[in-house]
Amino acid sequence: MFILSLTYLKSNDEADRHMEPHMAWVNEGYAKGWFLASGRKVPRTGGAIFAIGDRTTIEAYVAADPFTTHGVAAYHITELAVTTTVEGLEILKR
Repeated sequence: MFILSLTYLKSNDEADRHMEPHMAWVNEGYAKGWFLASGRKVPRTGGAIFAIGDRTTIEAYVAADPFTTHGVAAYHITELAVTTTVEGLEILKR
């Protein structure tokens, strides 16, 4: 599993200008089966996505995020070897 932590490099107003294409990118990640959960950080300084899949594929996909290509946010990708979950979250152990 991967934790994709993004931090805004530009203002929230600038992030809002790119939010629609970013959300289309997020929704495509869900459609591909790679994204499991996502949301904004509180306070709103960026966001986070829980993802599964191949690291090289995830890294390439992150590079194509409109937030990345427009310099709105930078990603930090952390790989987590999940060993224990509550019932129903076994998919995280991939």
